[in-house]
Amino acid sequence: MPYGKFKDNQLILRDELAVDRTLLANERTLLAYLRSGLSMIIAGITIVHFAKYLSWFWIVGISLIPIGLIAMLIGIVRFRKMSKSISLLRKT
Repeated sequence: MPYGKFKDNQLILRDELAVDRTLLANERTLLAYLRSGLSMIIAGITIVHFAKYLSWFWIVGISLIPIGLIAMLIGIVRFRKMSKSISLLRKT
């Protein structure tokens, strides 16, 4: 029983379920960041592959690759920060 550890002065079941929903939302947000970053990287590689003679298009493709990596890193940092906050809430 995962919620049997709480006493009267701690989180009630409704509060614990809200924390669980927050955990799941945090995971969904991380997956959205990763999906968006990976899509940008793939789009950048595809644009670079097919844009051999259009220099501005090639520059857009090259710039999408690090932007995708940065988006993924931002998502990971935000996920870890929020997970740490949620774990502190659970301990109190």
